[in-house]
Amino acid sequence: MSILAQTEAAAGFSIVWILIMLVALYFMMIRPQQKETKRKNAMLSELAVGDTVLTTSGFYGMVIDITEDTVIMEFGNNKNCRIPMQKAAIAMVEKPEDAVEKESK
Repeated sequence: MSILAQTEAAAGFSIVWILIMLVALYFMMIRPQQKETKRKNAMLSELAVGDTVLTTSGFYGMVIDITEDTVIMEFGNNKNCRIPMQKAAIAMVEKPEDAVEKESK
């Protein structure tokens, strides 16, 4: 076997490993991130006035008003504590119907 044939075989082997690594990268990093982005976009598109939300900073509040990219939140029992924030700061949404079902169980 000549040196040229050995070099070509090594190059082919390297290309196969690079392709395997790229496929693994896609399934381990890129695809889960895309799924999470779709889930969050669906959650924010279903956001409605009266929903209880958890923000990324850990605050629970109720949605009072919704605009294109911001929401006005009411925090705590004080009805005067209303704060505008970006929709992107919402981590979790709980619909009022979900809260009633949890209480009845």
